[in-house]
Amino acid sequence: MLENYKKMDVNMLLSIINMKLRNESETLEDLCATYEIEKSLLLERLAKHDFVYDQEHHQFKQHSPQ
Repeated sequence: MLENYKKMDVNMLLSIINMKLRNESETLEDLCATYEIEKSLLLERLAKHDFVYDQEHHQFKQHSPQ
């Protein structure tokens, strides 16, 4: 399902990644290792669409300027 994460619709990717983080993975690193995802590419791809990883809540969220 995540083998095409580089080309997947970003909203679908965000939804799947957050679901897998919530249900299957202890850390973002664990998720990336399990699904053979390059963490830097995932972070970069989501950041291009203004999503950032919130480590405290263990999910990607829309970046909101403070």
